[in-house]
Formats: sequence, structure tokens, C-alpha cells
Amino acid sequence: MTQEDSTLLQGDSGMYDFAVVRELRKREGWTIGVLAERTGVSAAVISKLERNLSMAELPTLYKVARAFGVNAADLLSLAEFRSAHVKHEEQHISGGFTFRGISYANARCLYGEAKAGATISRPEIHQDDYEICWVLEGSIRFQLPNETHELSAGDCIQFDALLEHTFVATEDCRIILQQLKKDKRF
Repeated sequence: MTQEDSTLLQGDSGMYDFAVVRELRKREGWTIGVLAERTGVSAAVISKLERNLSMAELPTLYKVARAFGVNAADLLSLAEFRSAHVKHEEQHISGGFTFRGISYANARCLYGEAKAGATISRPEIHQDDYEICWVLEGSIRFQLPNETHELSAGDCIQFDALLEHTFVATEDCRIILQQLKKDKRF
């Protein structure tokens, strides 16, 4: 590890707060001893890491992250000092639907309104996503390659967004769309 890498991962550098390890450990109901057994990292090192008193080395981060079922990059992301990512909504119109939405790296949430007759059919805009559509008011006809669903207020559908799909507002409607990126396995 270079001196630059050491400085980057040091808890007291102001960039990272590894107290998140304590919170993850407590959420699992584990003691420091249990985490030490699961990782092969000494209890003393874990204790110092949780209190930001020692440098977090990459092999240690890897072992600790794996114990919680995440990768080292995710653990580093959780340890970053900022606790929230604030964004302002984006707006767009598509097929007669007016959308307000927020996008983050792994998710997009859209609130949409449309008059009866509005139609959306643009699966090419999706990457490898799952999509959930929740009808808040009115009704829509939802078409997949081999099935059609009539959804009314209170109904919800989840599907693989790579499939050809179409939304048709059969009444004036309000919907929420949630697009979630699939986990990358490799």
C-alpha cells in the first residue's frame, strides 16, 4: 500500500467514518469478538477501526465487508462522511405522461400523471433494470410481450424492464414508477 493509499483510508483523515462498522455489527447482533471470528481480523483492530483510531487497510476492509455481505467499495461508500445525497428532481414528458423524477446510481423514482389515452412504449431507454409501476389514481393498461394487465388505483406490477412493454392510460391517472438496477454478478 502506498503512503497516499494509507492516508486516503485513515479514519482520522476526515474522509471516512468507520463507526459504520459498529452500526452494521450491532444491527447483526454481533459482538466485536463474533466479527473478529467471522473475519479473521483481531478484535483490537476492529475496535480501533470502529473508533477511527487506526488506518483501515484494504485487506481488512475486504474481510469486514464480506462478513456483512457487501464488497469493500460498498463499505467505503457507507463510511464516507456525507450521510445523504441531496438532488433536485428532473422533469420530462413522454407519450403524454408528465414525469417528475429523481435518479441515483442504482435507482430511479418517477411520479407520473397522464390524461386518458396517453401511451408510453420506450423500453430502449432501460438498461438492465427491474421496474415497478404503482397506480395511485385512475387506471392503465399494461402490456408485455405475452400478457396484458388492467391496473386500477392501488394495483402494482413488477417486471423486467428489458422486456418490450407499453403503458396506456385508460383513465386520467397518477402513477409511481421505480426502476432498480439489477446487481452485477461479475
